[in-house]
Amino acid sequence: MAQFKIYGLKDRLNPIKAELSDIIHATVITAFQLPADKRFQRFFPMDREDFYYPEDRSDAYTVIEVSMFEGRSVETKKQFYRLLFQAIQSQLGIDPQDVEITITETPRANWGIRGLPADELNLNYRVDV
Repeated sequence: MAQFKIYGLKDRLNPIKAELSDIIHATVITAFQLPADKRFQRFFPMDREDFYYPEDRSDAYTVIEVSMFEGRSVETKKQFYRLLFQAIQSQLGIDPQDVEITITETPRANWGIRGLPADELNLNYRVDV
C-alpha cells in the first residue's frame, strides 16, 4: 500500500494533474512493484497565499508525500526517487530542484483497510522489495 498527497500552486498543478498522476503511478509500479490497480493519490492545488516555498524554487515547486507500509529497501526507495525525478523532468519539464518527495513508512498494523487491520490482509503483492 502506498498513498500519495501532491501539493503545488493551483495554476501550475491543475493543468498537469492527470499526467503527473500517470507518472507517479508508473513509477510506483516499476520501483515498488505494486499492481496496476493500486492507485491512491490526492492532489492539493494551493492558492499562492497558502503555499510558501524557498526563493530558490520556481512556481513549479511540487511536494509529494508518500505514506506506505514499511518494508521496502533503501535501494528501492532511492530507485523510486531517481525514476520519479527523471520522469517529471523529462515529461513535464519540471526541474528536480522544484520537486520534493518524502516517504513516511508505518507498520501494516497501523493501517485499517477494507474492514481489517492491514497486517491481517492477504496482499497480492510484496512489500519487501
